[in-house]
Amino acid sequence: MGETVTTAARIDGKAFAEGLRARIGAAAAAFTQATARRPGLAVVLVGDDAASQVYVGAKAKACEAAGIASFEHRLPATTSAAELLTLVERLNRDPEVDGILVQLPLPQGLDEQAVIAAIDPDKDVDGFHVINAGRLSVGQEGFVPCTPLGCLMLLQDHLGDLSGLDAVVIGRSNIVGKPMAQLLTDANATVTIAHSRTKNLPEVVRRADIVVAAVGRPGMVRGDWIKPGATVIDVGINRLAPTEDKPKGRLVGDVHYGEALAVAGAITPVPGGVGPMTIAVLLRNTLVAAHRHAGLDAPEGI
Repeated sequence: MGETVTTAARIDGKAFAEGLRARIGAAAAAFTQATARRPGLAVVLVGDDAASQVYVGAKAKACEAAGIASFEHRLPATTSAAELLTLVERLNRDPEVDGILVQLPLPQGLDEQAVIAAIDPDKDVDGFHVINAGRLSVGQEGFVPCTPLGCLMLLQDHLGDLSGLDAVVIGRSNIVGKPMAQLLTDANATVTIAHSRTKNLPEVVRRADIVVAAVGRPGMVRGDWIKPGATVIDVGINRLAPTEDKPKGRLVGDVHYGEALAVAGAITPVPGGVGPMTIAVLLRNTLVAAHRHAGLDAPEGI
């Protein structure tokens, strides 16, 4: 008799995000009825980066579908730092704007950190401001970057209580790796942050019940790195070189999906895993910001 081949459960981030967006839409409608205004998100796009334009368009459509007002500010690449900071300050004061998102990357010559620092932390729905990073670190109420919060939602939906589980986060960026590790720690997991300088990286990953890969290197995490039955969250979105059947290039994650599928207990696909969660959590953060600005309790279930 041959061995039984098992395959990991597919964690459907797209389906979870659709459910979250439906709950956000219902809560946004209730907010509008209670306050006579819609929650508002201002998105600032500087320059003509093609990928950024696609992202901004997708965010605007998602806002409208959820009953959130979208205020787009598209500025030329020649915009000066002073002009951009003036706009941010105006949005900080605007009572119709609950969340502010400055689309990154900015054109060369503009200081991203200075622009992020100028955003009111209570409107920083991206969760990038150092004050929000500090709030997360010490357990205070603030905003958490959308991608790691979305990852946590998927993990808790699939696994329930994360207490006592060994988790490895591969990647130490301020946007994903570090906040992801903090969220997992707060959920009572035992967390290791691994990176390019980690010794014996495959062995470190192999002991983890939860693996979050966020390094930006296609297929880096191989199947034999994964502990049998582990839950794998693949944050990576990498576009491979074009081929005849994929003229735009195939999207792959940081995990070798085919190999991991035969070992892991559950895994997020790329695309269709973490990606859809990011915009859904952005809407969630905007809705929470609107409730806080109105002196209302944030709705449950989001």
